[in-house]
Amino acid sequence: MWPDNKITSLFNIKHPILLAPMAGPGGAELASGVAQGGGLASLPCAMLSAERIRKDVSIIRGNRATPINLNFFCHTPEPADPNRDAQWKSRLAEYYVEFGLDPDKPVAAINRAPFDAEMCSLVEELRPEVVSFHFGLPAENLLQRVRDAGCKIIASATTADEAKYLADRGCDAIIAQGAEAGGHRGMFLTDNVASQAGTMALVPQVVDAVSVPVIAAGGISDARGIAAAFALGASAVQIGTAYLLCPEANVPAMHLDALRSARDDATALTNVFSGRPARGIINRVMREVGPISDDTPAFPTAGGALAPLKAAAEAQGSADFTSLWSGQAVGLAREMPARELTETFASEAQGLLKKLGSV
Repeated sequence: MWPDNKITSLFNIKHPILLAPMAGPGGAELASGVAQGGGLASLPCAMLSAERIRKDVSIIRGNRATPINLNFFCHTPEPADPNRDAQWKSRLAEYYVEFGLDPDKPVAAINRAPFDAEMCSLVEELRPEVVSFHFGLPAENLLQRVRDAGCKIIASATTADEAKYLADRGCDAIIAQGAEAGGHRGMFLTDNVASQAGTMALVPQVVDAVSVPVIAAGGISDARGIAAAFALGASAVQIGTAYLLCPEANVPAMHLDALRSARDDATALTNVFSGRPARGIINRVMREVGPISDDTPAFPTAGGALAPLKAAAEAQGSADFTSLWSGQAVGLAREMPARELTETFASEAQGLLKKLGSV
C-alpha cells in the first residue's frame, strides 16, 4: 500500500525505506534490524576490510535471502601536500599545547580508500542486490563489472546536474541528498557547499531531471517526512539520523548524549573533521576553527591531526574534538529497536498517506 512501488520492486523489499550507510554507527546489527522491518539493509564499506565485509554480510543475510546494499566511496585521492598538512597542524597547535600534546609529533595517516579492483572483486564474490556509491561513480570498467555481477547501482546526488550525470551513466536509481542530511555530502561536480539545496527543493528538481526512480534523503525522521517525499515525486526514502538512537547502532555514549539533546539548530556543515563538508552537531572545534575552514588538508587526511585532540578530550569526558554526525531532524528521533522503528515508519506513513488520499 504505497503510492509508488518502483523501489520496492527494484530491490525486492517490503517498504521503500533504505537505511543510510553510516560509517561507525551502521554495522551488521543495525542493518539486520532494518531488513527485518522490511527496509533495505545498508552496510558502509569505505572503512572496512574485505574480511570484515564478508563477515557482516553473512550476519545480515543469516539464513534468509535478505536484500543488502554495500556502500563505497568514489573520491579521487589527492597527492600528499606536506605544506598544507603543516599549515593545518599549525592551526591546531594551540589545542595541542592546551592538552599537553607535542604538536611536532607525527600523526597517524587517515585512509578512506575509494572503490577499486579489489573491492570490485569482493562485490563479484558476494553479489549484493544493491551497490551504492558516494562522491560520484567509479571508473566505467569497474561499474560494468558491478552491473555484470547482477547488482542494482545507486548513487548520491546533491544537485540536479549530479543526478543527470549519474543517470546518464546507468544508475538504476538516484539518491537526492538534501542539505539537511547528516554526515558527508555526496558532492562531486561542485564544491560550493553554500549553494547546496534542501530536500524540499532538491527532490522535485531531480525527479524532473531523470527518468529513473528517486530516493529522497535528508531531514526525514518520521511519517510526515516520508509522506512529503512521496508528494515531491520520490519513490523511496533513505533515513540515517533517526536510526542513530536504536540500540543496535554503534554510537558512543558522548555522541548519544549530544543526539538526545540536539534540536533543529544544533547542527552545521563542516569540513574540519575530514576535509570534505559533512553535517554534525556543533562543538568547540567547529565553532572555533570552522565550521568551514580553508586550512584543512584534502579529504580524508584532516582527521589525522585531530585524532590526538579527540582522544585527549574524550579521556576528559569531552566531545569537543569528536565528529558528532547528525542531520537537522535529529529532534524527531525516537529510541526503539531498528526493526520496530522501520515498521513504525511504514505503518505511520501509510496511515498518513491514506488520510491524505495518496493510497
